[in-house]
Amino acid sequence: MVFADLPSPARQTELLNLVRQDCGSCHGLRLEGGLGLPLTPQALKEKSPEALKQTILYGRGGTPMPPWNPFLTDSEAGWIVETLLKGLP
Repeated sequence: MVFADLPSPARQTELLNLVRQDCGSCHGLRLEGGLGLPLTPQALKEKSPEALKQTILYGRGGTPMPPWNPFLTDSEAGWIVETLLKGLP
């Protein structure tokens, strides 16, 4: 899965910080799970990348997972999914 509009290097740094800090507050600072499910490559390998992107953008009703679409573009959410599937640098 490759998204045409990659975020700039500066934005990629911001997005990595968002994943580590904001996502990590529920998914664990090592993304191995907590209040939220693990976000490791092993935990996500069977998940649809498109479904993961939609979850990031629109959240999950009835759960603590909020929608991030006010803060992220479609391409940025896709980049986050690709990065999580590879493993955070």
